Parts: sequence; structure tokens; C-alpha cells
Amino acid sequence: MTSTVFRPYTLPCGQVLKNRMVKAAMEENLANEKQHPGPALFNLYDAWAKGGVGLIITGNVMIDHLAMTGPGGVVLEKDSDIKPFEHWANIAKQDGCKVWMQINHPGRQVYKRMGGKVLSASNVALNLGKHSTLFGQPSAMSESEILDVIERFATTAKLAESAGFDGVEIHAAHGYLLAQFLSPLTNKRNDEWGGSIENRARLLCKVIEAVQAKCSDTFALAIKLNSADFQRGGFDIDDASKVIDMLANYQLDMIELSGGSYEAPAMQGKTADQRTLAREAYFLEFAEVIASQSSTPIMTTGGIKRLSVAESVIAKDIALAGMASALAYTPDLVHQWVSEPEKVGEIPAVAWKDKTLSGLANMALVKRQLRRLGAGKKVKPSASPIWSLLVDQIRTRKLTKRYRNLYQNEIN
Repeated sequence: MTSTVFRPYTLPCGQVLKNRMVKAAMEENLANEKQHPGPALFNLYDAWAKGGVGLIITGNVMIDHLAMTGPGGVVLEKDSDIKPFEHWANIAKQDGCKVWMQINHPGRQVYKRMGGKVLSASNVALNLGKHSTLFGQPSAMSESEILDVIERFATTAKLAESAGFDGVEIHAAHGYLLAQFLSPLTNKRNDEWGGSIENRARLLCKVIEAVQAKCSDTFALAIKLNSADFQRGGFDIDDASKVIDMLANYQLDMIELSGGSYEAPAMQGKTADQRTLAREAYFLEFAEVIASQSSTPIMTTGGIKRLSVAESVIAKDIALAGMASALAYTPDLVHQWVSEPEKVGEIPAVAWKDKTLSGLANMALVKRQLRRLGAGKKVKPSASPIWSLLVDQIRTRKLTKRYRNLYQNEIN
């Protein structure tokens, strides 16, 4: 009997995914010197497209070159060269795979040494204890800045469709800009963009409306949303349920449920409010509750590395199961499950006392594998977290210098 994971799935827009496994987004930092996709990303996505998943969601593609999650990020805006994006889409669509572009704005989660725009719903800075100085002090966004962001999301989505991508996923989780508007911890506004959950969700809704106005009905549209921030007083499952009820009117193709932020990296299995997450499928409990109430297909991502766990996700009426870190170490894990269903993927788990450094080390380990795949090399599961973190910090400094040189006339 064929596993439920390997059965096709039809989305509301009519797209058919060949199976229900998704390569979820990861921070890659592999853009070329023009902030475009290049050989490293082409090699990486070639491995994933041939690895067996039904859908690939790209790592962050930024809607504004002056608002970046990292210095090696990809940017797609109105003046970008579309050709490398066309090539990227073609590579990712091999073997019947679909590819969606994740589009994002970091808001306040911009490293201070990067410069550029550090914007948010309010002027609430990141609280990372002694590491807080790594990030800039945000400014509360003006009405014109809010409208500019809405237009940028729509423009990037339309360009993604023109380049051949099958859809976009709007990132409204993990503490980035749209999540900052949703959270009462970061949104202290008293205008139409703050206060009630309806007002805090207004920016997300306006972005969705702008994207739908520019893109075709067959172009998939998904949202990545926190099930919870996992911080006391933050965006929680009740808020998530209300937002998802509001989003039902837009007939979205999928809502991906994740959780956490830089301050509480629940997407790595860690919280800041003492709640305990499952060892795998971190957010399944939350997703199950929401899926039972939602008319929109739900996807959950976080810690999946075994076929049996992916099957348990699907058994809970979750439409799609996403994997990220496990596919950095074993890009063809889904293919391997066909003949070796007991195969267990690998996910790094650094558990240092300093939670911020642990999170950075986990990310560095994953990005090290992505760089190796991008260079056509085999992964290195035995990589040292300390060494990987050091190498990543050195590389980030070099990329930051490259970025600042590229935009030196625009960065403050």
C-alpha cells in the first residue's frame, strides 16, 4: 500500500503536487554578488528537485534590497534582472516538482552592521540580552512606508510569476515584519494598523489583496504564520485561529504553521515561555487544532526527519508536511524513504547554555551543508558546531562588506 505521504494533492488553485512532502524554506545566504540566484543556488535546488519532494519553497527572497535578513540574501524587485530567476525556477521544477518563492521583509530583524532600513510596527527593539546590540534600533513605520511595503510584496510576487515560479509564500512568521505587526509585543500602535487583532492583521490582509490583484488565479498563494510566538504576552494560538478565520475569505492555497522568532527560536525546538515542544513535528499539536477549524489547507514544518512522523502529520488532516534542516543533510531523503522507509534524517541539535549562540550554531551547521551542496560537494554530518559558527561569522562579515560596497550610496 502506498504511503499517504506519496499520494498527489490538489491545491485550491488547481495545481497538483506529486506528493505531500515539501522542502520548507531555510536561510541560505547563497546569492551572487548582484544579490541574484547563481551557480550555488542552482546546484542546491537541482539536488532538492531530484530529491523526491512534491514542492520546494525557496529560502527568503527579499522585497527590498535595503531591508535584508542577511548579506547573502536574494533580492527580487522591480529593476531586477529576471533571467537568473527564470533559470532558478526551471531547475527547481525538474522531475515534476513545483516551486514557490518565499517573499519577505525583515522589519526590525536587521543586523546593525548591515545598515539600511530597520523598520517595524513600533520602535520596540529586539531583546536578546547581551546579544541585543547585534541588531539595529527600529523606527515605527509611517503610512507611506507601510504602503510601500504592500506594493513591494505585490511587485515581487508578480515578478516571481513572470519568472516561472508556481506560487509565492508570504512570510508572516518568525518575528519578521508581518509577524511584528501581528504580535502585541511589537505592535504598540494606536492607529488602524494596531490594537485589536483585526487591526494588527490589516497589513497582512492588504499584502494578500495586493498580490492577488497582480497575479493570476492559477498562481499559488500561501502564508507562513506562527502558531505562537512562544513568548509571554505574544501572538498565540487564539490569535492564530482568529487570523486564519480572517484569511478564509481569500481562498489561499495553503497556510504553513511554524512558530517562534529570533527571541524564542521555536522553529529550532526552543521556546521562551517554558512550553515544551515535541521532539519531532514541533507544531503538530497546534496545527491539528487549527486544521480542524480551517477551510484552508494547512502545512506544518519543524523537526520532521522520519517517514512515520510525516505520516502522522498527514493522518491529522494536515494537507502537507514540510521538512527543512533534514533536507540540508539528506537532500534526497524523500526518495530514500520509497525503498528505505525506516531511514532517519539528521537535524543538528546544539544545546549550549547560551540560547542565542545555540540558535546561531544550529543555523551555521545547516548553512554549512547548504554551501557544500551548492559547491557540488557531499554534506559533512560530523561538522563541529563551534568551527561552523566561526566560519559562518567570518563569511557573514565578508558578505556584509560586499553588500555595503554594492549599496554604499544608499546605506546610512
